[in-house]
Amino acid sequence: MIEQVAIAFERKDYQTAAKLLKQLLAESPENPWVQFYLARLHEVSQKRQDAEKIYRQLLRDTTNTKIVIQARQGLRRLQELEQEERQRAISQATAQASNTELGILILEPLGNELKTEASRKFAQIMQLDPYTARLMLPSRGWRLYRSGQIGELKFYGQQLQLSSIPCFWTTIAQIQQIQVFQVKYFLESDRQATVVCCNQANQLGSLTFDWLEVKAQVMGLLPIFEEVVDRGVRGKLERKTQIQDYAQFCDLHLPGRRCIVRLYDNGYNFQQGVKIISQASQNTIRINWNSLLSWVEKQLPQVKIWSDFTAFADTVLEQTEMLGQIQSHIHLLRREQTNWDPAFHLYSGLVFVKDLVMDNEL
Repeated sequence: MIEQVAIAFERKDYQTAAKLLKQLLAESPENPWVQFYLARLHEVSQKRQDAEKIYRQLLRDTTNTKIVIQARQGLRRLQELEQEERQRAISQATAQASNTELGILILEPLGNELKTEASRKFAQIMQLDPYTARLMLPSRGWRLYRSGQIGELKFYGQQLQLSSIPCFWTTIAQIQQIQVFQVKYFLESDRQATVVCCNQANQLGSLTFDWLEVKAQVMGLLPIFEEVVDRGVRGKLERKTQIQDYAQFCDLHLPGRRCIVRLYDNGYNFQQGVKIISQASQNTIRINWNSLLSWVEKQLPQVKIWSDFTAFADTVLEQTEMLGQIQSHIHLLRREQTNWDPAFHLYSGLVFVKDLVMDNEL
């Protein structure tokens, strides 16, 4: 009867093949040829996952050379078909000019107990081996996974979300649209706060906002690099660039105004405006800064603090071309440009954009 099934498939008479297979499955369900033709029937019936499962099982359990060869051919057909459909979908997703803008795809953290199943799905969607896929999925903090055309990233992101793999995507343009005000000091503070600040054109002015408008607080440490002279392995003097200190930043997000109010330790004038710290002129910058942060946090008891910037930076610092398109709005005195500055603005901007999307969905 197997010969009759084979003849039916050659003639593309799948209805006859299905009837014959139904009888054979009742008589000898473990027969590898029966299983092979069942996989073929699933394949032509567009039940690809069922077909793939049987093909892979045959490769594991069968020693019959002919069946092994045909099972491999079956898997290859399924993979080629999936690749064709993927490319067609990506082409459609990037057809519009707005979908060709530069964007990024961010993976969100996933519990270790969910990683086994998630890594299998991730590997299938992104065409990776399972081991690499598991390494890519973060356990804590965000990971920048890919940059490219936003239409393609949205296509992959939607597939990941349907597979319960948390992620989100945005364009670099959306990050750049956020206004940033550099705070010099708080002039007044009660239910409303007024800050003396500089806008993006470096014009000095003031901004008044209600503390309830602040929806997120983003913290970050940016390294300060200095050139030092040190002795090498053979005692020879060498010039090296090393981290000598860190600048501390705090962004307050006002999504209703599409802006960020940015504070940093060496840019804040602790001796002007609202008296937050006693003996500010005699304290170290670190003491003054910590006191300022404590005061700000008391005004914002319900606001989430985002402080995983350093871990995120490790996943993005090598993306020099992408980061080069981000204006950091960070004005530290540096001998050379560094990717740390646009990386922090990107991190803060991602928090801003994600919160804005979530608010619009509510």
